[in-house]
Amino acid sequence: MTIMRSILGAAATLALTAGATLADPAIIFDLGGKFDKSFNESAYNGAKRWADSTGGTFKEMEMQSEAQREQALRRLAESGANPVVMTGFAFGNVLNEVAPDYPDTSFAIVDMVVDQPNVRSVVFSEHEGSYLVGMLAANASKSGTVGFVGGMDIPLIRKFACGYAQGVKAVNPDATVISNMTGTTPAAWNDPVKGSELTKAQISQGADVVFAAAGGTGVGVLQAAVDGGILSVGVDSNQNHLHPGKVLTSMVKRVDNAVEKAFSDGPGFETGVMVMGVGNDGVGFAMDENNGPIVDANWKAAADEAAAKIASGELTVHDYMSDDTCPALEF
Repeated sequence: MTIMRSILGAAATLALTAGATLADPAIIFDLGGKFDKSFNESAYNGAKRWADSTGGTFKEMEMQSEAQREQALRRLAESGANPVVMTGFAFGNVLNEVAPDYPDTSFAIVDMVVDQPNVRSVVFSEHEGSYLVGMLAANASKSGTVGFVGGMDIPLIRKFACGYAQGVKAVNPDATVISNMTGTTPAAWNDPVKGSELTKAQISQGADVVFAAAGGTGVGVLQAAVDGGILSVGVDSNQNHLHPGKVLTSMVKRVDNAVEKAFSDGPGFETGVMVMGVGNDGVGFAMDENNGPIVDANWKAAADEAAAKIASGELTVHDYMSDDTCPALEF
């Protein structure tokens, strides 16, 4: 494979596969890079799975700064890439401006709704998956205190925290949930040192399970949990393998499925809002050989039962983004 590197703004790299056709799809990763072991990597896995199964090729871009978003989108659209998929809410305003200029290009954005005729907006019911891992955390906790470390303090991440707290309280109404956010700028997604510090602080307050919803920052959370002798919960990608037997589970957010579907549907795909939740394999909790020995069968059965009730509509998990409140956690 031949890779041509093109500098955008400060240092973004656009990888173009040799022999690529004008209709090749493309993906732009949010800050933190495609191998963040979390959100972006899940998106990359979906693109790669599409390529492996179809023999197709795709273009990809990793940004280095906020300033590159618009230039990156326009450059890909002008190169003929179609569809163009981007990961992260922060692309929302830029895409809203760029999409009308390329009416024949199909765009897909994850985690934000953009109301344009050529845009597919993919949003997830993160609160549902977080509820399930919250149940597992409460069952695994011996101290009755669990933690949550978020990335950037935005409504989306509070949605994770709120769902998690509801799941914890469903198992143990007297449990304490400690919640901290890493920061208020995009740098919060890629600060493992700060993630580690917050985790250590939560351990000092009695937390013995901590859930990280913080992109690349979560790598520091998971490591600090191991070092502190407690369990952690991964996010987005299945992170159980990062510390076998020490990661209780991962709240998987199937960004990979969203990307693979967009690539498979191709140019001219159905647009509008696509919601992915427990009921359509959009979110859930990960079980594999790495965490199977530490998850009691009764805990898993309870979470599976709750998942079935959520999918059927019998159980409703409060969505923080619906009214900016959380019945189980104060921010």
